[in-house]
Amino acid sequence: MPGKTALSETQISSALQELPGWNVVDGKLHKEFKFANFTAAFGFMTKVAIEANTMNHHPEWFNVWNKVVIDLVTHEAGNQISELDVTLARTIEAIL
Repeated sequence: MPGKTALSETQISSALQELPGWNVVDGKLHKEFKFANFTAAFGFMTKVAIEANTMNHHPEWFNVWNKVVIDLVTHEAGNQISELDVTLARTIEAIL
């Protein structure tokens, strides 16, 4: 299981290079997704939920119709970005 220790800015910058479309907003890994319709967006969220629950690491997210916004931060790391967030972001990208 990935670590829950906060990453440095250098480590975060390095991770972002392999996570297209992800950036840091308000101290959290952040990405917005658009789908063809609500069903596609909700299906994506369901797949992410299953993987996130397996990791015991749950995203902060928002959904309206075809839009899903995901923010990742680790509460056990003082509400900072950890390797666990990067791993979940990679998993989310693989689900796409």
